[in-house]
Amino acid sequence: MEIPNLFGFDFTQITWKEILDFVLVSFVYYRLILLVKGTRAVPVMYGLVLVVLLYYFSSELGLTTLNWLLQNFLGSIFLIIIILFQADIRKGLAAVGTGGLFRRDRAVHEKTLEEIVRALTAMAQMRVGALIVIEKTVPLGDVGERGIPVRGEVTKELLMTIFHPNTPLHDGAVIIQGDKIMAAGCVLPLTTDPKLASQYGTRHRAAIGISEETDAVVTVVSEERGSISVVIDGKLITNLDEIRLRRVIRNAWAR
Repeated sequence: MEIPNLFGFDFTQITWKEILDFVLVSFVYYRLILLVKGTRAVPVMYGLVLVVLLYYFSSELGLTTLNWLLQNFLGSIFLIIIILFQADIRKGLAAVGTGGLFRRDRAVHEKTLEEIVRALTAMAQMRVGALIVIEKTVPLGDVGERGIPVRGEVTKELLMTIFHPNTPLHDGAVIIQGDKIMAAGCVLPLTTDPKLASQYGTRHRAAIGISEETDAVVTVVSEERGSISVVIDGKLITNLDEIRLRRVIRNAWAR
């Protein structure tokens, strides 16, 4: 049975190397799209497509001045992107360097998830502030080095002890790596987003800041309101009860 020549192309001439090449390129593009999905790079990509289209049509229509401006802009576009999106580029390269293109996220077992949810729920009821960062593919070792090493099993009791107002570590963040608490009392970078409502304090700004630079799942308990929030890719999900909190964290690991 002969393979038809669709669009004048003879598919019998395709070699296994060309098939492998196509599959690998497609897979890399797919993983890159997942890396930038939900980041500020997406609207920038749309903007670049629009600029390229304007450049093409200005050239075709003979709009000399506009074409000259766009040509100079496109000539510097890579430098502009590097300056504006340092955090996103660093986050993507860190994920690639640690196998983010080809491996799944570090596993957090169901027991660990339950301990985190139980601790957050209890602290919210007691109006005890907390900030917990759960590592995914981007390593948080440099952040952990700013705090106090713990390397203990994740339990509700240990988390509540760390964030108790009378302990010296309660103002910092806890870094969780797999099923271990890597460090406590960590200082996180604060977001510079001017759109963030003034009602959110340092903990929420720190949670958003670290999530803008990494793919970590960050949970926050507000001691003023007794509410629980989760921050993923710089997006704040607020006023979570125990059921929704558990679901949001699980969904974050499925992404």
